[in-house]
Amino acid sequence: MPLGTFKAALLGSGGATIYDIGWLVIAGGGGAGVGHNERGRGGGGGAGGYRASFNSEASGGGGSSETAITTDVGIVYTITIGAGGAGSTSGASDGSNGTDSSIAGSGLVTITSVGGGGGGSAISGVAQNGGSGGGTGINGSGGVGTANQGYDGGWRNGGYGGGAGGGAGAVGGNGTGDDGGDGGAGVASTITGASVTRAGGGGASANGSAGSGGAGGGGAGCTVAGCTGTAGTVNTGSGGGGGAYALGGGVGGAGGSGVVIIRMATSNYSGTQTNGTVTTDGADTIITYNTSGAYTG
Repeated sequence: MPLGTFKAALLGSGGATIYDIGWLVIAGGGGAGVGHNERGRGGGGGAGGYRASFNSEASGGGGSSETAITTDVGIVYTITIGAGGAGSTSGASDGSNGTDSSIAGSGLVTITSVGGGGGGSAISGVAQNGGSGGGTGINGSGGVGTANQGYDGGWRNGGYGGGAGGGAGAVGGNGTGDDGGDGGAGVASTITGASVTRAGGGGASANGSAGSGGAGGGGAGCTVAGCTGTAGTVNTGSGGGGGAYALGGGVGGAGGSGVVIIRMATSNYSGTQTNGTVTTDGADTIITYNTSGAYTG
């Protein structure tokens, strides 16, 4: 459905045209943890927070679609793309959280998605809270996801399987004995004209079967001593996969960077933007920001 059908254009103050902009804002994913002198117990990174307004599509964490931006000609919107968090390089330190992504502008309550939680490692083991929570590397619960943005990370309870990172669409899998949990699934959006799933959680490392990355770009965990977990896919906000530190080698996978996408009726598109990639779908124009930029209404 063309976005322009959501709301008729109105005549604003000074003769400026007011129109709606649909949006998708995904933060950077969390980096993963690693085991220590063993193969398992590297928690997966949580996906970055996922918020959406387009065409009644859901936000992350089971949240409902949010309100489109109503803009006036000449308003400048600053687009910030969050970086993915770094993976741990030692069993005594945890993966880093991803960075927030946002849209800010005059008259707009800034739309912010929270960076994904870092995964816990085998010694420190503290899974971080975030957009989606990171998975734990020691006994206990995973990180907590942000309401209406993402789900919690998985837990570990004995054995050498770590907990996985939560995704925008599902909780991270728990470690089961020596097997690592699978990353939580992401959420699909059609804001670009095709259905694309983003913001999957990272899988955990293990001494048995490593956890797979969550649908939408989550990185997979690994099982070989000294291995590096798979990074989350760039510009999906997905979490990194757990690694296995040993004898100075092995790193948790890094989180994937975030993305911001906006969509409006082509008849309203101003033609003024920086650093975005412009495409069209039917009667609408879409701008995808893989790096920070701006749009002028």
